[in-house]
Amino acid sequence: MRRRLAALALSGLFLVGAAGATSASQAAPADEERAEPVVVGHRGAPGYRPEHTLASYELAYRQGADWVDVDLVPTKDGQLVARHENEIGGTTDVAAHPEFASRKTTKVIDGVPLTGWFTEDFTLAELKTLRATERIPDIRPDNKIYNGRWQIATYQEVLDLTKRLGRELHRTLGTYPEIKHSTYFASIGNPTEPKLVDLLGRNGLNKRNAPVIIQSFEVANLKALSKQVKVPLVQLTSATGAPADFVASGDKRTYADLATPAGLKEISTYADFLGPEKAQIIPRTAAGTLGTPTTLVKDAHDAGLKVVPYTFRNENSFLPTNLRSSADPSDWGNAFAELDAFLATGIDGLFADQPDTALVAVRS
Repeated sequence: MRRRLAALALSGLFLVGAAGATSASQAAPADEERAEPVVVGHRGAPGYRPEHTLASYELAYRQGADWVDVDLVPTKDGQLVARHENEIGGTTDVAAHPEFASRKTTKVIDGVPLTGWFTEDFTLAELKTLRATERIPDIRPDNKIYNGRWQIATYQEVLDLTKRLGRELHRTLGTYPEIKHSTYFASIGNPTEPKLVDLLGRNGLNKRNAPVIIQSFEVANLKALSKQVKVPLVQLTSATGAPADFVASGDKRTYADLATPAGLKEISTYADFLGPEKAQIIPRTAAGTLGTPTTLVKDAHDAGLKVVPYTFRNENSFLPTNLRSSADPSDWGNAFAELDAFLATGIDGLFADQPDTALVAVRS
C-alpha cells in the first residue's frame, strides 16, 4: 500500500476536499509507468521571497507547484514553526530586539557549534514578534525589499494556506514537512515527531492519499514514523557526511553507504522516496562542470524508490561553472541546461528555489 501511495503522490492524484477536483498540473493515470516529474517549491519560492514565509509558499503554489517543502523546528512551548534551522539569527530580525539580547547563546547542533538565537528558547508568542529576513542577501538582493514584512509561520498556518489556495486554484496542493535535527531535539526533551503526528491527525492528514510527504536526513525517526503514519516518507541524503542519529549511536555508516544498492534496499523497507543531494546523481568535475551521471537513479528505482533530488537554483553561484552567465554570483545562468541534464537521468521530481523555471523545464 505504501508503494501505491507513493505512486499516487508523485502523479498528484489526490482529491481536493469538497471541490472534488484532481490536480490539473500533474493529472495522469496512477498506473502509468512514468508520471511527469514533480516540482517541489523548496522552502516555497525563495528565489523571489524570503524563505519559509507564507508569502513564499503562496507564490510557489501560484507559480504552479503542487507541493512545497516546509522545514520544521519546535518552539519552547511545543509548537512547530517553519524555519530552515532552529538558529534564527540569519533569517529574522531577532538581533534588533534588545529584549532578546540575553537569549543569544552557543549550542552544539549535530556536532557543529552554532552561536545565535534558537527557536527552542522562545515561545510561539515571542517568535511572532519577530519578522523574517532574506537569508542570502548578497545572492538575492532584490528580496531584501521584503525584509520585515512577514512573521514566522507555524506549520498549521502553512496547512491552512495550502487548503485555502487548493480550493481557490481548483487543484490539490500539498506539503513536504522536513523534520530537522531529530536526535538533537529528542535529546533536549522537545522532540518534533510526536508534534507532527498530532498535527497530521488533527488536520485529517494521517491517512492514505493525504497530500503530505514527510522527510528527514536521519534514519531511526523515519523507521519509527513508518509504523505511525500512513503518508509516504522521504529518506534525505547528502553527498558527504552521515546521518546525525548514526553518529550519535556509533553507527559507522555514511550517506554514501545508504546510496549503495544494499543501503537503498534497506531504505525501501521504511521509506518510499530517496531525496539525494543532486551531486550524488551528477557529480561535478574538478573544474566545477557537470560530470558523468552515477547509477543512483537506476539503483534507487531498482529498489522500488522514487528519486527527488535537491536543490535547483537559477543563480550563477549555485550553477556549474560552464553554465554561469557572468562573474556576478547573483545573476541567473543557464539553469535550463542543468535541469535538462538531471531530468534526462530519469528523476521523478526535484526541489527548486524558482519553481516556475523548473516547471518550464519539466513541461518542455
